[in-house]
Amino acid sequence: MCGIFGYVGDRDPLTVCLSGLMQLEYRGYDSTGIAGLSKGSIAFCKRAGKLSFLKEKLILPHLDLAIAHTRWATHGKVNDENAHPHLDESGSVALIHNGIIENYAELREELLSQGTHFASETDSEIVANLIAKSYRGNLVEAMHQALAHLRGIFAFVAIHKDHPGEMVAAARECPLSIGYNEKKTESMISSDPNTFLGDKFHILFLRGDEIAKVTRGKVEVFDAKLFPIHKKTETLEIDVDPPSKGKFEHFMLKEIFEQPFTVQKALLGRKEDSSLLFDELKLDTNYLRRIKNGWILGCGTSSHAGLLGSMLMEELARFPTTVEIASEARYRTPLIDVDTLIIPISQSGETADTVAAMREAKTYGCKALALCNVKNSTLTREADAVLFLKAGPEVSVCSTKAFTSQLTLLHLLTLHLAQIRQTMSPEKLEAYFQELQKVPSLIQQVLDRAPEIEKLAQKYAQYDNFFFMGRRYMYPTCLEAALKLKEISYVNANGYPAGELKHGPIALLHSRFPVIAFCTNEKTREKIGSNLAEVKARGAPVLAISSHSDISSVVDDTFLIPPTLDELAPFPATIFGQLFAYYIAKKRGCDIDQPRNLAKSVTVE
Repeated sequence: MCGIFGYVGDRDPLTVCLSGLMQLEYRGYDSTGIAGLSKGSIAFCKRAGKLSFLKEKLILPHLDLAIAHTRWATHGKVNDENAHPHLDESGSVALIHNGIIENYAELREELLSQGTHFASETDSEIVANLIAKSYRGNLVEAMHQALAHLRGIFAFVAIHKDHPGEMVAAARECPLSIGYNEKKTESMISSDPNTFLGDKFHILFLRGDEIAKVTRGKVEVFDAKLFPIHKKTETLEIDVDPPSKGKFEHFMLKEIFEQPFTVQKALLGRKEDSSLLFDELKLDTNYLRRIKNGWILGCGTSSHAGLLGSMLMEELARFPTTVEIASEARYRTPLIDVDTLIIPISQSGETADTVAAMREAKTYGCKALALCNVKNSTLTREADAVLFLKAGPEVSVCSTKAFTSQLTLLHLLTLHLAQIRQTMSPEKLEAYFQELQKVPSLIQQVLDRAPEIEKLAQKYAQYDNFFFMGRRYMYPTCLEAALKLKEISYVNANGYPAGELKHGPIALLHSRFPVIAFCTNEKTREKIGSNLAEVKARGAPVLAISSHSDISSVVDDTFLIPPTLDELAPFPATIFGQLFAYYIAKKRGCDIDQPRNLAKSVTVE
């Protein structure tokens, strides 16, 4: 998940790298650091904590070039010593790294037996020493020899004190982009091409043990056998407006309140007369009519959206669809083939497990239709077709607006499949679409009552354990609500199908273990009522989210959301869950936008 950045050019390298780190901090903020070449030696500064901590002590001489890093810890605890960049024992090589070296323990033992001394606990420092030991005057060749010893997925950038003006980068199935401007006066390296701000950049992407020698305005690329190769470059459209919290205290709250607009944006232009429009789909009608099943891939919040999507597709489009956690899907022997549509979902488009699972699925001959929010990402480059969320930058680590935009696109895709496969009459499809168009208004109605939710959150913020329960479409909804709460409040929160509580988890319930019940599905209304009675009989406080006031007699607290179709009820219920988590985290004094141990984009396995 770490963020890599490097710069050589006619601007001040330190200033440019600090700007790059600001944009990459979403990838990890356990520590940050910068190293560069100055008068034939490596100068560096690194510090545990967020970028602001580094800036407090950043004193470096003028640098000829610089590499910079923001870390999400994998090997080694969070401290100054384990922060990147890492130098080899002699101080000749500095290296920054994203990914994991799977055989680092045996390599470390081997280097220790050769007398190498280490300054950190990281796997990254091993690579710096391997490069230094292989160096014979050519940094590219030294990098190539070091790669031969490594197992895992990773991306590196290295500099050497004897190579002023040169950075060497390498990647194995880990996102790394390199760009140079049209004037050929500067070059950049980054984990995220959207950080290439300024002049128009020509950008290429490394993978498969490719190595790049990067100098001012020039990039030379070599394949895994060290043969020079030509890689096609792209000129990308990059949003240059930096994100702002505006009037809101946190990005998360701002992004929650943007959802009437972002859902409306996802719906905009999707229907003309009686037809749903997916001009960007790049999968023709005959293909969508022919395929037999779908396989949705995602992690975290995206997997919850996928679970709702699979239910919609089976119920409305009669399209058999399963959902798999992407980190597990990679190790399955799935029953998929050319008649299976793969639907990977990722806000960032860089989620390592989702990208890897998609790649594996495509070896079965499947086509992949990705749902993603970020242009130029790995997922969007490798999928056969992409539906963009168009939600705008999501800065808070805790995903909110991306989830409802994913859900909106899954509804639209379901209706598109239902129309093609003729599983819904034109009249029923039109009526459903009309209800879908009311969702932004439903969301706004819940947002308008944020003070009521804050009052409830203040009451429940005293508890350290929560059960969220729901049935049918409310089950994935309660999974997502529980995830929001545990992410930013650091409390134990678990989502369960309501009928499953009595198969074990009900043993945990007591007066200090509240249950948050999502009760907005009409089809299961009576059943969820029975479940409420069961948990209330165990003395657990119960907060119900419902469309009916008559439920208030059997619970401690009720929050009423506007009524809608069962299939659309996750939208307003989700907004309650997001605000409930936000206000509990605020009451408990948590770091809401950058919660501990998390990163926005999970780019390691």
